[in-house]
Parts: sequence; structure tokens; C-alpha cells
Amino acid sequence: MKPEIEKISEISINQSVICIIGSDHIPETLALSKTEMQFANDRLMAKDDSVFINSYNKCIYLVRLKERTSHYKVREELRKSASVLLKRIKENNHSELVITSDNAYKGAIEDFAEGLLLSSYSFNKYKTKPETPDKNNYPSKLLLYGDIDDSDLKWLVDLSDATFFARDLVNEPVNHLNASGLAGEIKKAGDAAGFSVEILTKGKIEALKMGGLLAVNKGSIDPPVFCILEWHPDNCLNDKPIVLVGKGVVYDTGGLNIKTGDYMAGMNGDMAGAAAVTGVLSAVAKSGIPLHVIGLVPSTDNRPGGNAYTQGDIITMHNKLTVEIGNTDAEGRLLLADALSYASRYSPELIIDIATLTGSAAMTFGNQAIAIMTNADRKYINLLEESGNEVYERIAELPLWEEYGELLKSDVADLNNVGGREAGAIFAGKFLERFTEFPLIHMDIAGTSLLKKDDFYRKKHGTGSGLRLLATFLKRLAASYSEKKV
Repeated sequence: MKPEIEKISEISINQSVICIIGSDHIPETLALSKTEMQFANDRLMAKDDSVFINSYNKCIYLVRLKERTSHYKVREELRKSASVLLKRIKENNHSELVITSDNAYKGAIEDFAEGLLLSSYSFNKYKTKPETPDKNNYPSKLLLYGDIDDSDLKWLVDLSDATFFARDLVNEPVNHLNASGLAGEIKKAGDAAGFSVEILTKGKIEALKMGGLLAVNKGSIDPPVFCILEWHPDNCLNDKPIVLVGKGVVYDTGGLNIKTGDYMAGMNGDMAGAAAVTGVLSAVAKSGIPLHVIGLVPSTDNRPGGNAYTQGDIITMHNKLTVEIGNTDAEGRLLLADALSYASRYSPELIIDIATLTGSAAMTFGNQAIAIMTNADRKYINLLEESGNEVYERIAELPLWEEYGELLKSDVADLNNVGGREAGAIFAGKFLERFTEFPLIHMDIAGTSLLKKDDFYRKKHGTGSGLRLLATFLKRLAASYSEKKV
């Protein structure tokens, strides 16, 4: 369970405290004894990254800021320091814990708290004997003391809540979360955060002639859904909406081109893009970001049963383009393509799709970077890169050169859903580009959305990849529009 967070105006003498220090100076507010002060100074002189002082009635944790050339790396090291310290914090079973700073940058308290929050995540709802709260969680309340803006504190809470929500969705097994179940969770999120959700069922999807989504669904006993999420505040600053599209494949077997070996493991997380889009809408709506934002989530599972679509099938997409199926395991781009062409009805300023789309992206960048491909104005890419650095969800760009499109041509249809063996991530992005005439940023989170082991505050299994990045991007985009209107 995620702890409560609140600001306090003073620190009492008996409270346990984490103090982030930007120098070797130890603030008097910690009320250390002469012996404790000497011990702390000795450890700081020895260049320890952190110092732990176990007093009779409280614990004091000193965390030294690490020197880095870039400020965003300093911030990331602080989040990681929180993750490393979490084990000792748990061992001490605090009911509450104060986080403060001395001679550190503005925002250090919030960054450390974020690292602590995200590191505390666990998915144990199906354990019959879960660990007791005092052993599983760190303090039920975090008390922040220092120069903290109310808006920054609210953003921290809203963004971490959304990340927990997205991680939960990604970690759910498909027997507990099929496409209809995902739609239900999206609706609950909308009701809680204040954005609208419209759920299109199979009959409406057929009427819209979404041939990609319907083809992938043919092997499933569960019907597809198409969710439309919308946040449209009265004070929105953009004349045309930003449209986010999230892949919602709740389980991917590969279809008749079935995944072999252990490649099917974790495929309940193939809807991480849908989870990210829902989380972004939640954070944006709860924080009241003054932008018109629309989310589109096409959802089904991809199975080899029933009347499953086959290699060699020719399908007609929502925008009337025909596609030859070169591989049934390249299903995500078919769902996304229908959603991208549907997005055209909104005449959007920008479309951003996010998906666990290709093993190629994971092989190229591992779990450290989100692959992007784009034809959008560089101002959006620059802002996305800055936002990625801010939350340390970094992006790495691949080209969308026209030559890649030549290899997607089919002898019997307008397009094939796969290109050559090489450059698989680029072919996927190039395929998607054919389904919209509006500026597009394609984000492939195949390498970053699911981890096989903990990476500091990015926890094993679902990470919520892309959510903090996109939410921060939209927040900064709104701020840029506001500055222009002043």
C-alpha cells in the first residue's frame, strides 16, 4: 500500500528523519548529540554516500548528493539512493518518516520521495498469505519538510498514483484481465480522475470496419473493445487535441505464428501501452493540466484458436488500405493502425502512440531507452527529450526514411504488415505512419516496460514505462502554451 504524503511546518525532536545534504554541513534541526555529530562528520569525511545514526528514540539518515555533470543525472542518482536506502528503512519499521534537505537543490525532497515511493511498489494481491504491512511496507506516512510548492507535491502524488495503477494493470494475468476487463478498469480510472470514457464493443467496431483489430481478435473467444478516453477542461490551451494511442493486447501468443521457447513469458504485459495512456490521462486530469487530451485504446488478445487470422490473409483496415499478413505475431501494429486512422476525425495537433511493439527495439536499446520514430516538428521531440531526462525515461530516435517504406510493399495488397528481417522496429513505425496524415510520434517500449529483475525503483515485471515521460511532456507543453499567451 502506498503511504500518505503531506507537508509539515516543523520537525519534532523525536521524529526519524532523512536529510539530503548538498555539503558536509549537518543542520541543527536534526538535534544530534555531540557523539552522533562526530560520528556523522567522520563518515562524511570518509566520503560515504549515506550515514545512518540510530539514536535512542529516533533514526537519522543522511544522504549525500552525488556530483554529476548534468543536473538530471544528479536527480536520478537521488532517486536511486532512495531505492538503495529502502531496505534499511523497512528494517527499522517506522510508522512515519520525515524527508528534508539542507544545502540541496530545490526539488530534492520530492525527487527522493518519488524514488522511495516507486521503490515500495509490490504486486501481491493473489498471495494467500501476504507479508504483514509492517514487514512489507515502509512508513505509512511520509512527512516532507522544506521549500515545497503545493502544486509540486500534488503532481508527485498524482504521478506516483498513476504509475502504481499502470504497473498493477500490466502485472495482472489475462485470466483476471481480458479486453473487457481492461475496459472496465479504464472506466473506473476515468470516474476516479474525472476524464470521460466511451467503450465501443464488437458491433460498433465492426460498423467502423476496424479490420486490423477484428482480424487479431478472430482467434479469441473474448470480444474486442475500443476505448475512447477524453480530458477536455474548460480552460484548455490547445485548439486541437493531443491524441495518445496505447496498444491493448492483453495477451500475445503470437497467433498462428506462435511464440516459441520462453518468448511468451510476460505477454500478459503486452498492453503496457494501454496502461500508460490510461495512467497519463489520470495524472493529467487529477492535476488539472489545461490541455485537451484524447486517449485511444484498441484491445484484444492474440490467440491461435477458433477462426484465427493466418499468414497470407488480406484484410481491409479502418482507412480502407489493404494489408497482407506476413506474420500473425506482428499484430500490435494492426490494432494501432486502426486507432491512428480513427484519430484523424479529431484533426489532432499531434498523435503519440505507445506500444510494446517489437523485439527489435529491445534488442537495439535494451531496457534503458524508449525507441521513438517520428515525422513531427522538432519542437515536440526536443520537449519530449527534455521531459525524458527530467524523469529519466530517456528516448532514442530511429529514422523513418522513405526507403524503409519500399520494403513494406505487397504483391497482392497495399501493404505487408512486416518488412525485412533487419530494422524490425523501424518497419513497424513506418507501417504505422501510413495510417495517419497528422504529425506522429511512435514510441516502442518493448525493452523498458517489463523487467526480469529490479532496477532500483523500476521494479521487476511491469514498470509503467512511458507514463511519467508523457505526463511530464504534456505538463511542460501546457506551460509553453501558457507562456505564449501571456
